[in-house]
Amino acid sequence: MSLYSIVKSIYYFLESKKRKKYLEGLVKKGLKLGNNVEIIDDYFFDPSHCFLITIGDNTTIAPNVRLIAHDASTKKLLGYTKIGKIEIKENCFIGDSTIILPNVCIGPNSIIGSGSVVTKDIPPNTVAVGNPAKVITTIQEYKRKIKSISHEKKIFGRDYYIEKLNEAKRNEIINSIDDNIGFIV
Repeated sequence: MSLYSIVKSIYYFLESKKRKKYLEGLVKKGLKLGNNVEIIDDYFFDPSHCFLITIGDNTTIAPNVRLIAHDASTKKLLGYTKIGKIEIKENCFIGDSTIILPNVCIGPNSIIGSGSVVTKDIPPNTVAVGNPAKVITTIQEYKRKIKSISHEKKIFGRDYYIEKLNEAKRNEIINSIDDNIGFIV
């Protein structure tokens, strides 16, 4: 193992510990986390109002997600800040770099696309994307669409994860994707 690999491993270990400790602090201040919640990499959960945030069981939070339970835009105008609950129900997927603003409930079994800004409630069993986020389809329709596309494609296994890639495997993925989307477990 190279010195670079050792330092990199230590860095990621320490970062992981730091994030875990920070999250534990938010929970002590009132953040409600369900069971089996997966929070990937960096995130921002409003530390001053984390007691207004609930994340349901079996939810995945992708990197760079921001849950902001207050809006200080009224502070200078009116002398007070707006606050509101954020509730993410069970079995949701919140995509990379999504922002969820106060007074929002995301219904169970929903997907929020990467880069979305959620300003209003999202109904259960839907896919929502955009700024502001809007429902574009149901989970069932989305699943049917992806299944029909994946039926024609090779689904790459764990041996194609980044740490196991070589030039031949990278080229195989590139050729498989061509001008369309591909899939990996």
